[in-house]
Amino acid sequence: MPRKRQPPAAIGNPNDPHGMGVLLDHFLEWLRIRNFSEHTVDHRRTYLGYFINWAEERGIVRPADVTKPILERFQRWLFHYRQRNGKPLSFRTQTHYLTSLRAWFKWLARQNHILYNPASELELPKLEHRLPKFVLTATEADVVMNQTNVATSLGVRDRAILETFYSTGMRRNELRQLNVCDVDVERGVVVVRQGKNKKDRTIPIGGRALLWMQKYQEQVRPGLSPGDAGGVLFLTEQGMPLTAYRLSQMVRRYVAAADLGKTGSCHLFRHTLATLMLENGADVRFVQAMLGHANLSTTQIYTHVSIRKLKQIHEATHPARLQRTDNAGAAEETLES
Repeated sequence: MPRKRQPPAAIGNPNDPHGMGVLLDHFLEWLRIRNFSEHTVDHRRTYLGYFINWAEERGIVRPADVTKPILERFQRWLFHYRQRNGKPLSFRTQTHYLTSLRAWFKWLARQNHILYNPASELELPKLEHRLPKFVLTATEADVVMNQTNVATSLGVRDRAILETFYSTGMRRNELRQLNVCDVDVERGVVVVRQGKNKKDRTIPIGGRALLWMQKYQEQVRPGLSPGDAGGVLFLTEQGMPLTAYRLSQMVRRYVAAADLGKTGSCHLFRHTLATLMLENGADVRFVQAMLGHANLSTTQIYTHVSIRKLKQIHEATHPARLQRTDNAGAAEETLES
């Protein structure tokens, strides 16, 4: 199982109509017919492909042969598996494999390919609620922006990209798919089309980001894609849409060049936007709308990151704080001696 999970080359026996490989293809087609994103379909194929190959190595070739103990055995295998770097799979990654299994076997049972669903009572790992590792301050975000060489055309493009990430908090793929017509300069908004879960949303974009975006559109983009008045907004030197990998590498490079002692890529600005907005008094539901979160609980994680107000209350109310009194002065002298 490589670090970058790619679908196995061959999945199951294509000549067995009741085999796992053929039924997996039917399941993936069913997902596409019901308008699941290709991203979801690819991930289902990848995760289920590993289970199918694992099962066939142990002589299990049909879904009807799979029992709950077999699925629990696969779950233990995931737990003990070690990647090439020697690290185990995270519990979140293990959950991705197991939720794909539960979805597939639920479909198999409903389509009468199996008599019962052996995954219906499969217990998933308890996931940690982890905070973002790094968040930029407003000053640090400006330092990252200033790493771009705006005397060059690509530097202007990169500055516009960073400003857009910082101002809107949109996801990497949402920015990649942004079209010229999705930016409304007069209203100061941008339309995110077919974001996560295929949902559109309209969000505000700041004046500084709009200025850099206009500079890019007027001075740089015509040279990258002559005669193209529409289409994807941010382009490569060859006039092609940016790939997800290239976009991540570009942002990561600027963050590293800022030498802030922090690492991150596109999602770093998403964390930063949410945290800074909350610290400056934004209601969590407005931040939820900006980020396009389906559940408020996903946004509320940032309330634990934005502790500036909590720190102010702590300093104002905790009895162990230092005060400018005779006793506090004596304490300071004691600490210094």
